[in-house]
Amino acid sequence: MEGRLAGGVAPLFSLFLLVAALLLLARLGSCACPCRDPALCQPISGARDFEVFVFDIGGSNWRFYNWTHITTVATFGKYDPELMCYAHSRGARVVLKGDVAVTKIVDPAFRAAWINQQVELAKRQYMDGINIDIEQEVAKSSPEYDALTALVKETTEAFHKAIPGSQVTFDVAWCPDCIDKRCYNYTGIAESCDFVFVMSYDEQSQVWSDCIARANAPYNQTIAGYEQYISMGIDPQKIVMGVPWYGYDYTCLSLSKDHICSIAKVPFRGAPCSDAAGRQIPYRIIMSWENSSLSGILWNDEYQAPYLEYKAPNGVFHQVWFDDPRSISLKAAYVTDRGLRGIGMWNGDCLDYSGGYVAEEQTEAMWEALTPE
Repeated sequence: MEGRLAGGVAPLFSLFLLVAALLLLARLGSCACPCRDPALCQPISGARDFEVFVFDIGGSNWRFYNWTHITTVATFGKYDPELMCYAHSRGARVVLKGDVAVTKIVDPAFRAAWINQQVELAKRQYMDGINIDIEQEVAKSSPEYDALTALVKETTEAFHKAIPGSQVTFDVAWCPDCIDKRCYNYTGIAESCDFVFVMSYDEQSQVWSDCIARANAPYNQTIAGYEQYISMGIDPQKIVMGVPWYGYDYTCLSLSKDHICSIAKVPFRGAPCSDAAGRQIPYRIIMSWENSSLSGILWNDEYQAPYLEYKAPNGVFHQVWFDDPRSISLKAAYVTDRGLRGIGMWNGDCLDYSGGYVAEEQTEAMWEALTPE
């Protein structure tokens, strides 16, 4: 009796161990390396001579990016393990998007908990760091002013310790003049992270002069912003230029023969006019309008930017301002001449990856404009 009982318990116990092991594996499955080559789950280390920073908003367009120069992909869409594996195979980092309410980070305990969550998420997903994108109002005299700098410093220290070779970056406005009431400690933030990404677009978010359509990122205005950052003492090697791969379509209340497009007054954060009077349009869509437009693509010497005009079915005139390879090349040349860390764009999914000679030619030209010879 005892012998038969013991013989029956052993297989049951073995089965129990097997089930337990399978359950454990199931729980750990999300943490298992999703790449065919486990080596691709190792973090990318070392710095490239020139940074090409790409924002990806999700989907599968990343498969058609020009990976020749890409160094970092900031994932602002759903996590895609295939993207991570492929980027690592090309020696490019993949980083999280980091956003948090500035009113909460005044509490050191909250900051610590938030940072720990981001580090653990990055480790689970085999990511290489984080891009902190906090575009909220902060006053210089507020508790949030110092707390934001502390958040960047503590996040950088935590990531560098937990993930060797990881990268922590912070997105800043096109110039440090409290744009959209974002009065940050720019020098302190730049010192506290690996580099800042300057969002040189939406430069008409606050318009204090005539309410007319203007370039999204005029050359002189854009460059002046970088000169201000550098004059504050920020090392050019701590600065990456951001350029727009989209433009603004404005409805004209009136359109003169001199191409002056009057727009509706849409206030924003104290300014009487703003680019909110227009709507953001990806480059691929704008280029599809060229042949049916009234004007074709025109060039503005003052802004060093292209634009076009069309008439909507309801008879109303529109003016569209955007960037193209010509305008981007001018800015990319400044990046090289001034010794900035690199260049990037918002966002990598604005181009036409559908195939066809015209689409491929337009798309390749935009990628190539980032890295002029």
